[in-house]
Amino acid sequence: MAKPLNGSGRSMPRSNEGMRLIFSAVVGVMLGYLFGISFPTVNITKLHFPSSIISYIEDRNSGITTQTLLNHAWASANNHKKNSSESNTDEIPEIYVPTNPKGAERLPPGIVVSETDLYPRRLWGDPSEDLTSEPRYLVTFTVGIGQKANIDAAVRKFSDKFTIMLFHYDGRTTEWDEFEWSKRAIHVSARKQTKWWYAKRFLHPDVVARYDYIFIWDEDLGVEHFNAEKYIELVRKHGLEISQPGLQPDRGLTWQMTKRRGDQEVHKVTEERPGWCTDPHLPPCAAFVEIMATVFSRNAWRCVWHMIQNDLVHGWGLDFALRKCVEPAHEKIGVVDAQWIVHQSVPSLGNQGKSDNGRPPWEGVRARCRKEWGIFQTRLADAEKAYYLERGITPPNSTSV
Repeated sequence: MAKPLNGSGRSMPRSNEGMRLIFSAVVGVMLGYLFGISFPTVNITKLHFPSSIISYIEDRNSGITTQTLLNHAWASANNHKKNSSESNTDEIPEIYVPTNPKGAERLPPGIVVSETDLYPRRLWGDPSEDLTSEPRYLVTFTVGIGQKANIDAAVRKFSDKFTIMLFHYDGRTTEWDEFEWSKRAIHVSARKQTKWWYAKRFLHPDVVARYDYIFIWDEDLGVEHFNAEKYIELVRKHGLEISQPGLQPDRGLTWQMTKRRGDQEVHKVTEERPGWCTDPHLPPCAAFVEIMATVFSRNAWRCVWHMIQNDLVHGWGLDFALRKCVEPAHEKIGVVDAQWIVHQSVPSLGNQGKSDNGRPPWEGVRARCRKEWGIFQTRLADAEKAYYLERGITPPNSTSV
């Protein structure tokens, strides 16, 4: 028998099936919505992955499936929300610690590491077992390959209590591997740069904070009569924050202050040419050492580093201003006579300059040194003058260097 037709000529059961489908879809959407909102919101920043998951990320052969990873994450999120709601119904404030180093205010203090070191570490094993020793002193030399033999002799004067760091101004580093000590040293290479350029960029006080003393030395120094550890003993004994070894009197001597005296351990004052010293407690008669073989205490270096200018790479004038960083300077700056060196006056870095109009390279370098000295004098005097004027104080006359 034929099925009855509606007015449009279509079968009635088909219309009922369409209504049921629409009704089922609406009910499914509503149930899905109610089901979805019954689960907690997952904040991906609050997921805490166990070590097994981290191992999976690092090792794809671990056999842990993606579903297992998600299950761990989901359980972690639920536990975190449950614990938070039980311990504190109020919203937990974000971390902000204004006493943290600049830029790290949002970190908990316990994770902040504001200082580092130059101790090499292994690529394997337990980090706590990396260091068999922790040197307390740092010595740096700014070197070219032409002074390799001289630097080898100098480095051998420093025990394993010293970290050795070489700044290579000629870019040649691999040739130094013939020395066993070179394999343990820190090597930094940048062509045609001075030791003060290197010091400003690689010896930040927070990088060298583990060292009690920092030696920043030239490459042309004879050390036959020098013992590094005995030198440090004398520096401590006489309370020197900034020092240098005495110079052999007949070689490479510019200032009377740096001239070695054979009858004492240390000297802090001297007499210069008439008119050179307006005050017996000021450079170059006191509170003065040169910049060729300077040794800084940790605290003194923190101050001096900030005084080094980024664009004034030769350091001329810096020796006259070192007194700004210790007080009283005429007591804490001095020359160690009992441990002395020879300045060989080898113009190796000077030869890295540029020849101009037939002039040898070293002449251009020397002209730059003199120019930098004048610039530094002006900057320091202007900075001190501005400081006093901002506070309504008449600037003193002792701002020159």
